[in-house]
Amino acid sequence: MDQTMTRTEIVDAVALQIGVTDKTALIIVKTVLETIRATLETGEQVKISGFGNFSVRSKVPRRGRNPKTGEEIEITARTVLTFKPSNILRNRVMVGTSN
Repeated sequence: MDQTMTRTEIVDAVALQIGVTDKTALIIVKTVLETIRATLETGEQVKISGFGNFSVRSKVPRRGRNPKTGEEIEITARTVLTFKPSNILRNRVMVGTSN
């Protein structure tokens, strides 16, 4: 389960699935990823039906504790990227991992 699918492997899979050249598939994959990135940069949410939602959230500053020393620290405000998988994706992954 330590395997990682790279962008090159995604390009190869797209090329094979839709019957285009690797160069065309690379343009498609780059365009999709760039569109998602640009949309998230504007603060908009990206919803992909049957896959999930990407969104950018702002986290407020809060008090925390250093687990090593027990000292209280201030955790600064920050922006985080979140992904929430759709129920369809979640169910398919769970079925796939039980094999």
